[in-house]
Amino acid sequence: VMSLLWQCAIVLAVVAASAANEDFNVDCEKHSIKVTWKVSPELVEHAARLFLGHCVPSTFSVLPTGEGMATFHYNLNGCAIKKRVTGKKHIYSTSLTYRPNRKPKPAAISHHIKCVYIRPEGWIPPFLIPAYGSAEGHGGLVFHMALLNEDLTGLAKSSLFPLGSFIPIWAAVDQKDHQPLLLLLEECVAATTPELQSASLVYPIITNKGCLADGKNGNSRFLPRYHSSAILLYLQSFKFALGEEVYIHCKLVAWDPEVFDIEKKACHYIKETGEWELLDDPSQSDLCKCCDSSCKPRLKRGVDSGILRHFISSLTKLAELVSTQNSQEVTIQISMRVLIVLDFPVS
Repeated sequence: VMSLLWQCAIVLAVVAASAANEDFNVDCEKHSIKVTWKVSPELVEHAARLFLGHCVPSTFSVLPTGEGMATFHYNLNGCAIKKRVTGKKHIYSTSLTYRPNRKPKPAAISHHIKCVYIRPEGWIPPFLIPAYGSAEGHGGLVFHMALLNEDLTGLAKSSLFPLGSFIPIWAAVDQKDHQPLLLLLEECVAATTPELQSASLVYPIITNKGCLADGKNGNSRFLPRYHSSAILLYLQSFKFALGEEVYIHCKLVAWDPEVFDIEKKACHYIKETGEWELLDDPSQSDLCKCCDSSCKPRLKRGVDSGILRHFISSLTKLAELVSTQNSQEVTIQISMRVLIVLDFPVS
């Protein structure tokens, strides 16, 4: 059982660049890292200057030989350990150092430490950056929205974008114990205020229940999904409130992945064909034809108002029941901040 539990952890590389009498060992545990480092007698009195990242030893003991044994045992999220996600791997890296002098002076001894883990099935990155939003909806579902870097492998290091460049926006809903969910961006607008107000200057991005309107004028589009519970919007930065903080407000919907209709869809405009296309099933792209008009279900004329009210009431109760039992439709609104400029400032 233990071999199965830890088979995903691999120590990829440990590079030593120090004297020959140093010896250390690295254990990549499930949620933590343990490093034991045997140092020369000369370093024993300087044990407080031994570091894993920015952490001092958890324990330190002097061996009968006069050498010292430093043990570092810390959570992978601590000690300034850097995390990088690439392909199907999570990579954690840091340095094991002896620093007789404070920074910015270089370390006298430095070892590069790296642990690599196979990405769990269905993993969704827990983004925690300034341009990030998270909210909890009905049934305990948690929604996220964040900016990604250019190659879509991790977090964006900046929320500053030159005009015409692309802003990769990631949104997702945590699956947890629910049935499979489809994450949709129902509406998105850019505004000059952190909260939408009647006086807010706004720029429509996604309108009409899932139509990427900005893709008709620019080159914005949805990217292929890696999971139904997440969506990637490749938004081309637009000429709107240049040099000012811009807040992107989006309405997120969790829905049944097997059911699409004119109100539950993700449509983008394909300039090569001059037509709208349904992201998740191009064969059903007729659902996107309403993007140039109004995507609202039509009610037949002459229906008795009492019957209509009863029908709507029944649908409402059914929707509440379905939402409660199967979490098929849950809606939440999230916003985040970006800054669009004519060009990056010259340093």
